[in-house]
Amino acid sequence: MAVICILMIILLVGADQGVKYWAVNSLQPKGSIDFIKTGNTEILDLTYVENRGAIFGSMAGQTWFLVGVTSLILIIGFAVLFMTMKRSKLLTTALVLFLAGGIGNLIDRIRLSYVVDMIEIKLFKFAVFNVADICVTVAFGLLIIYAFFVEPKIEEKEKKKNVKVGGGAD
Repeated sequence: MAVICILMIILLVGADQGVKYWAVNSLQPKGSIDFIKTGNTEILDLTYVENRGAIFGSMAGQTWFLVGVTSLILIIGFAVLFMTMKRSKLLTTALVLFLAGGIGNLIDRIRLSYVVDMIEIKLFKFAVFNVADICVTVAFGLLIIYAFFVEPKIEEKEKKKNVKVGGGAD
């Protein structure tokens, strides 16, 4: 299972970096291109942006602080992944996505001092983001589902198992 998790992280980081490579080399000179449009309604554009901060550009100019915090969070994330890998496939998937997204953006911060973003939702005004951001956002959603719906069932199952094995609760 650990090998599959590592391979998935590598694959997702590779996809993120590949799209960013394309954005830097093909999209940056154009700035922005239409991507998905229905009639006169723009839904999604590909727009080159250099994010020098964190979420929504916050903490701009704090590159090395962000590198340090991200690195620490990733170390903790890997520890949690390997400690909980057999607990739930949903939790494992969330952690793999979270780690891949964190690594993808960390590579940019170290290599470029900013994160390359390129996906812009035009249907409503929203931030420009990238594949790594999508991984982290989906991971967050999965972690919420896990915390509210899966973990309580696992805890209840373990409690029942302990009652049967131990003959009663302490």
